[in-house]
Amino acid sequence: MDSKQVLAYFSEIMAVPRESGHEELIIRYLQEFAQKHNLACKTDEAGNVLIIKEATPECTNAPVIVLQSHSDMVCEKNSGIEHDFAKDPIRAVVENGWLIAKDTTLGADCGIGMAAQMAALTDPNLKHGRIEALFTVSEETGLDGAFALRPDFLEGRMLINLDSEDEGELFIGCAGGIDTTAVFDYCPQTPDQNQRYFKIGFKGGMGGHSGDDIDKNRSNAVQLLARVLYDLNDRYALTLCLLNGGNKRNAIARESEAIIGLPAQVAEEAIALAQQRGLEIQDEFATSDPDVRFYWENTPPTAEAIDNNTANRLILSLNAVAHGVLDMSADIKGLVETSTNLASVKMQPNHKIRIGTSQRSSTNSARYYASRRVEAAFLLAGATVTHESEYPGWKPRLSSPLLEICKNSYIQLFGKEPVVRAIHAGLECGLFLDKYPDMDMISFGPTIRGVHAPGERLDLASLDKFVEHLTDVIEKLAVL
Repeated sequence: MDSKQVLAYFSEIMAVPRESGHEELIIRYLQEFAQKHNLACKTDEAGNVLIIKEATPECTNAPVIVLQSHSDMVCEKNSGIEHDFAKDPIRAVVENGWLIAKDTTLGADCGIGMAAQMAALTDPNLKHGRIEALFTVSEETGLDGAFALRPDFLEGRMLINLDSEDEGELFIGCAGGIDTTAVFDYCPQTPDQNQRYFKIGFKGGMGGHSGDDIDKNRSNAVQLLARVLYDLNDRYALTLCLLNGGNKRNAIARESEAIIGLPAQVAEEAIALAQQRGLEIQDEFATSDPDVRFYWENTPPTAEAIDNNTANRLILSLNAVAHGVLDMSADIKGLVETSTNLASVKMQPNHKIRIGTSQRSSTNSARYYASRRVEAAFLLAGATVTHESEYPGWKPRLSSPLLEICKNSYIQLFGKEPVVRAIHAGLECGLFLDKYPDMDMISFGPTIRGVHAPGERLDLASLDKFVEHLTDVIEKLAVL
């Protein structure tokens, strides 16, 4: 088992469509993989796949180990890029020691974990106890597979989650989360043909993971555009024809656009103000998100516009609602405890505007309060608010025997201690703990950057260390 073997499987995985909610082909791929290698395989009603490899003859008394990843991926691409995630393979290149998908997400989250499981299942030289390789579905859109997992589906009570993104770090806890959605209903109005119309927006932002990257001061394109619209509307009473931005609930919004109408006599002055605000914002993020850019262009009016009352309430609420870090942990230095992500705003059929947000916290009460704060901002603006996709956190267990084995392995292999910490992101481990209260769990993986955004990349040197570490841990567990 080595990184070349893992990358060979990952190359196959990149050719299989696996967007969240559309995982039929990757499920079939895993089933055919098991059949090809004469491995026991079962699939539950949700689509979770479990592939089992019996222990090597000398290790039949070893504890059963569960290797776990999720089979779906976040599908994001740069605007103007022709790529159909339902059929096109992910294209990647190697540059300066990184495997990079430049115009789309790479899917190393969590495809590289899947590939590591497959390599472990097929390595003839690996000494191991019974391995249960669990591939869950729709992790990225609501942890659906983990929610649906039956308590009798797994035998093992030691689980290694392969969905982490920082080599040399062992994760023993994670945040729980909840999605909060606001919907505005508007009355369409006919745009004034005597006004001038402009498309304005932001693009070029880094985006990133709404949990792991929320403390990096990256620009949120929806929030930035709301700032500009607030100033324009305050001074010139604009007509709002269209407002779109962001995409996935667990990604920081990278792009946004609006089509606005302005009285002809103040149009040039208003656009000059918008440009000034855009330049000020670009300067604000010059260090943390240097490529974000404001843009504008002349455009014809749309067939319909949003009524002025709803437009005012929408713009006010997008400025009032929080985005970013709300609290840092008092127990673990440097850990974000609570945050909220203003993920998206979308025009929808039937004259509705949908705003997607997500809140995370390692403390249940703080997560609840964060969601209520977001709810309050939108309720005051007259929106309808709902909550969904709530999932629990994973409380750290410092006395874990599996943690001790993984720490000692890392020290012996690389001559230094790994960092042990919790993560401000949603892992499925919290739900596994609900189903299997006696499960001992840990999460680790290679270094991946730009997760959930085009340009996602995998550090190949870290992959070597990750595979070596995982191999050693499996073999150490085999002789317990």
